Amino acid sequence: MNYDTLISFILATAALAISPGPDNIYVLMQSIAHGKKYGLATVFGLISGCIIHTTLLAFGVSAIIKNNDTVFFGIKLFGAGYLVYLAYQVFKSSNDLTLSETQVPKKSVGQLFKQGFIMNVLNPKVSIFFLAFFPGFLFSETLSTIWQFYILGFLFMAVSLLIFSVIAVLAGNISEYIKSHKHLGLYLKWLQIIVFIGIAVLILV
Repeated sequence: MNYDTLISFILATAALAISPGPDNIYVLMQSIAHGKKYGLATVFGLISGCIIHTTLLAFGVSAIIKNNDTVFFGIKLFGAGYLVYLAYQVFKSSNDLTLSETQVPKKSVGQLFKQGFIMNVLNPKVSIFFLAFFPGFLFSETLSTIWQFYILGFLFMAVSLLIFSVIAVLAGNISEYIKSHKHLGLYLKWLQIIVFIGIAVLILV
């Protein structure tokens, strides 16, 4: 078992969770507009949806790549290319972090959990990202790929849950910090670019 690979996966996941994206910005705005309880409900919904993507990946891709190194390399090549594409999309995006709680309708905790779950499960970009991200971090020659994907999936969920929950709880402080540091968006933008390209390189090494 390659623990260095697992550590690299955890660090990459943490960097991705910290970087601003639709999910953590949505969590931030729910907490700012309605309170941390509502932000946390959204977090648990979003993270729960990852179980579905992990299961699809574990059973779908494991069956495809089993005993076929060429297909496995093709998947990793696709993953690296997709991550470089994401880096390019971030590069083209605005440097500004726009926070506006004026259009955040209030929903019950249950509704937000359900919405977060559905948002995650029905988002094809999440499936593509899992396909691009996970295969490059398989860490064992003896453990079945199904178990490895599940371990990676639960590590991804645990790290993301921790960081998203911190965002929900500290939403007010984070919001004020973003508003008072106008250049933060630029720094976070380049963090995303570096992380995406770095993961792409790790996948192919």
